[in-house]
Amino acid sequence: MADFLILEDDKKPVNDNNVSNTEMNQNSGTFMDKLNDLVMSFQKIKTSEKVIFYRLLSTMTNAWMWIMKSVSIMEKQEKNPVFKKIMWRFCEELKEWKSLSDCMLMYPNNFEEAEIWIIRSWEKTGQLNKALADLADQVEKVEAIAWKIKGAMMYPLFIIIVVIWVVAVMMIMVVPKLLEIFDDKTKLPWSTQALMFMSDLFVNYWIVMAIVLFWAYVWLALWKRTPTWIYMYDQFLLKIPVFWQINQKLILSKFSRVFSWLVGSWVSIVESLRITSAAVWNEVYKQRILLLSEDIAWGIKMWESLDWDKLFPDMMVQMIQVWEQTAKLDHIILKVADFYDDQVDNTIWVLNKLLEPFILVTLAIIVWFIAVAIMQPIMWLADTVSNS
Repeated sequence: MADFLILEDDKKPVNDNNVSNTEMNQNSGTFMDKLNDLVMSFQKIKTSEKVIFYRLLSTMTNAWMWIMKSVSIMEKQEKNPVFKKIMWRFCEELKEWKSLSDCMLMYPNNFEEAEIWIIRSWEKTGQLNKALADLADQVEKVEAIAWKIKGAMMYPLFIIIVVIWVVAVMMIMVVPKLLEIFDDKTKLPWSTQALMFMSDLFVNYWIVMAIVLFWAYVWLALWKRTPTWIYMYDQFLLKIPVFWQINQKLILSKFSRVFSWLVGSWVSIVESLRITSAAVWNEVYKQRILLLSEDIAWGIKMWESLDWDKLFPDMMVQMIQVWEQTAKLDHIILKVADFYDDQVDNTIWVLNKLLEPFILVTLAIIVWFIAVAIMQPIMWLADTVSNS
């Protein structure tokens, strides 16, 4: 009997134990595969790519296509190497009869816990296609709000960077040349001396400034990982004038949307609140939502726990109270999310209108200070020459 047989489909030699060379190579490269998967797990895919993945998978499963076949087709067409590797791993795991939610659980940096729970809940009901379509819509809405915030902050951030660059150029190249005409610098006005001090820092101590800024950044990066700092920082964000309203509405919108997804997917309210607490990006709200889940576990009604709480507006509490009387929380709370999305849009529009004059006034003050600091001693010198 021959030692090897030739398969018709792949033309690869197989030994008597039916172990292919490919499988042997995969077993020998297990360590590299695990290392590669570890590196890939820390790389994030774009939200837009994830939305397309949900939509295409929903369309294919709605056409009664097997989920492993659907993922395999998308994996061959995917251009992003990170997402391509993730979908390849999905196919391998699906071959082992694992569920899609179990596959997503392997990449927590790319798939949120709420998304995984929603998929897992609908997998049990056999309506995965509906869950994927709804999930794509909701993820897209959340991402759209985030991009509106980023877009609103791009203009002031650009202006701040330009101002810092212009001031640095003036401190290094212009101010030192102008100050050379003055012999006795101790008699200069305070504004000019302040300008001279800043120029001296930029010219002679820029290395020290860079080192100080670097270590300050490292120290803050390490400190902000501590629970105390995170809570204090998030609490501070809720007290900044105007901005706290945007922050609160964004948090409430995310809370309402994720909570409605989970409740609508037949996840228990206590478990939904626990997952939602991890979805919001504010530690103050996270701790309050976890406390709310404990209250409900003890039999306290949701609206009673939130009543008179400044973190949750009265309107939202009243709508939750209506739900507890009608048992339609997922629909009602989703309306709340849509309401706060509209409120965020209006607030961002108003904020943009307020930021424009504020930025112009700030620029005018900076230019005025530099002009006065430079022109005041020149005018004083001209008066002295004319009098002599």
